[in-house]
Amino acid sequence: QVQLVESGGGLAQAGDSLRLSCAASARSFSSYNMGWFRQAPGKEREFVAIIGWRTDYIYYSGSVKGRFTISRDNTKSTVYLQMNSLKPEDTAVYYCAASTLLRTSAGSFGSWGQGTQVTVSS
Repeated sequence: QVQLVESGGGLAQAGDSLRLSCAASARSFSSYNMGWFRQAPGKEREFVAIIGWRTDYIYYSGSVKGRFTISRDNTKSTVYLQMNSLKPEDTAVYYCAASTLLRTSAGSFGSWGQGTQVTVSS
């Protein structure tokens, strides 16, 4: 398993940008596919973005494509989520997760961080 710790959440206004970071403990971080998910109050956890272990595969949900960018630095065992043009509907707890599978379903990810709150006001 991989231990994951997210940071970078906070308060933002519509149109602002935030960058989330997720630091991993595993030495084998570079062999994991990394994903970001979010969960708004009263809603199910939803997929946001995924980046393959070789970074040659990146996929976004339709609701964030063109506004969010996922990236990773394997030398720092860290994955990032750059969020631009934030909207109030982006308000949620954001989680990073690690998987040996290249799938977007939450059940495919075996390791999760504790989450970081992002709140966007209009």
